[in-house]
Amino acid sequence: MRFIHFVACALAFHTPLYAQEGQKERPAEIPVEAFAGGNQLNSAKLSQNGTRFAFVVVEGGKRVLAVHDSDTLEPLLAIDLGPRDGFNWFDWAGDDRILISNRMKLSSFRYGESRLHAFDIPTRQLHFIGFEDQGWEGDDVLHTDPDGEYVILSLSERGGIPPAVWRFPLDGSGASAAVLVQKPEKDVYEWFADDKGVVRLGMSWTSKADIKIYYRSGPDDKFKRVTKVKGGDDEALDAWDVMGIYAGRDTGYAMVDAPDGRKVLREIDYSSGKLGATIYENPRWGIDRAMFRKGEGPIGVLYTDDEPRTVWLDKGMANVQSQLDAALPGSRVRVIDRAGTKRMLVRQAGDADPGALYVFTPSRMSLELFANLRPDVDERLLSKTEAHDIVARDGTQMRAFLTLPRGRGREQLPMIIMPHGGPYGVRDTMVYDDWTQLLANRGYAVLRPNYRGSGGYGEAFERLGDGQIGRAMQDDIDDTYDWAVAKGFADPERVCLFGASYGGYAAMWGTLRNPERYRCGASFAGVVDWEDLLAYDSQYLARGRVRKRWYKDVWTPRITGDDKFDLASISVADQIDRLERPLFVAHGTRDLRVPFDQYEQLEEAADAAGKDIEMLELVDNHYLSDSSEEVRLLDGLLAFLREHNPTD
Repeated sequence: MRFIHFVACALAFHTPLYAQEGQKERPAEIPVEAFAGGNQLNSAKLSQNGTRFAFVVVEGGKRVLAVHDSDTLEPLLAIDLGPRDGFNWFDWAGDDRILISNRMKLSSFRYGESRLHAFDIPTRQLHFIGFEDQGWEGDDVLHTDPDGEYVILSLSERGGIPPAVWRFPLDGSGASAAVLVQKPEKDVYEWFADDKGVVRLGMSWTSKADIKIYYRSGPDDKFKRVTKVKGGDDEALDAWDVMGIYAGRDTGYAMVDAPDGRKVLREIDYSSGKLGATIYENPRWGIDRAMFRKGEGPIGVLYTDDEPRTVWLDKGMANVQSQLDAALPGSRVRVIDRAGTKRMLVRQAGDADPGALYVFTPSRMSLELFANLRPDVDERLLSKTEAHDIVARDGTQMRAFLTLPRGRGREQLPMIIMPHGGPYGVRDTMVYDDWTQLLANRGYAVLRPNYRGSGGYGEAFERLGDGQIGRAMQDDIDDTYDWAVAKGFADPERVCLFGASYGGYAAMWGTLRNPERYRCGASFAGVVDWEDLLAYDSQYLARGRVRKRWYKDVWTPRITGDDKFDLASISVADQIDRLERPLFVAHGTRDLRVPFDQYEQLEEAADAAGKDIEMLELVDNHYLSDSSEEVRLLDGLLAFLREHNPTD
């Protein structure tokens, strides 16, 4: 990764970012390579006191954790995280140690088993945290000592049995020095600790998928059952989305549903289960998450309308936000990590600006540019995005985002409709998107609909998608096409579909189902056979009696809807003989979410039906961890579109 030499500037003396030039001229082509690879700086985190920060980069097919000095911004070391498919997450333990979670294929368990390590910066030593024999989940950290001396870890002896809770030292002394702090309890599969590391709350799952809540006020008290939440009662369960337990008090915080489905932040008394005062609610939008100051409670919330927005409840942080907004005008500015008030990591971006990462030191009132997030993308060549409301055929209102290519006007454009993945609970926003900007740079209008089932618009809207895969959810995408044509944005003869994961399925299915609308379709990692995917999912989701009940009663009905519905009627592989339009399909051989045999199944079905599909096999996973393989995907996609949906 190429870093820009930092520029320090007092907040009172800044140079405004240049505004994007007018969109009358057609832009030069930006190389595909400039858009490929994960946005690496999004993972950046500060150490406990803000003296260092770290983030993940990909080098030579491997993930590397880069550690930098917060004062000089100079690199300190790089930690090899191993194969790109194996990394889960990292977090700081104090200023000198880093916790690293990796996935390892140690058994037949589908996703591999998570294992935790601690890297000691002074000694450059990596230590395993856990036992030689333990269950699938080895990285359930309940509490990390602020000084980095120990972690509180929930561990099972083997997969599928209730875990115990252990205190593990991080000095390399190993499992022999671990101390049991909470023994396993019948059916209790999840434990929670307070801000001092004391285990205070447990949740048990019954064979009927009911959840029992156990709580204690302090380390010397016994656990008492507070309540039982009936299986499927999501509203009651929301109150137990534990967001903070504090030593010396029973009051914590929960995000619960308002009557219209918006998430609001409220107090909760863990000892009784009763909800208390409302801390924050937005009159229109639900809260995505809350931000906390250790030991004190919430200091801010994040919600998303058409883009993420921060509301600071803390006056000091609200003042900091105002200063940062003034220092970086004309862009969206977010504090993505804090070391108290000592130091902050700040991201600046826009819908047509990949953005940059800054280090802010309040004591010096200085903002230092660390790196551009997409250094090879010239934002002056990018296209603006607009938000629109679209009404579906049954009256359901959807939000969609339209990006119009520079220099090509607003009418009769070649268009790519790009449904998002998920599908449930996921959404598109106006935040900068690499693939959208690449397609716009090549001359295509890009339309991204938040069809029913998408997240961010309340529980009721998300539930409208239940049992509607390939049905009403697909109708919404077709209605998006009709809207774009009626408004004059799209040339009705030059609209194609493209998506990834569920979006890939929707692109393939729309191409088969509605050839009168779509000129072509393209998919990455799309589902082609829903029955087979459900059977594959059952290997994980139905493992153990609790998960088995949830898989049967919740997940499967959400996909199928009516028990008698024939999933083959909406599966691409089963309906491939309906294909009339060009289709491009790519898939990674290492995909564990939508397995590669889905791709192989489509290939076999197409051959048997005598249908030609342009197929591309990638040596990668579901998330395109290898930038060179993403380049292959995007090159293949652009070549396919040039042939079957040219812009000129």
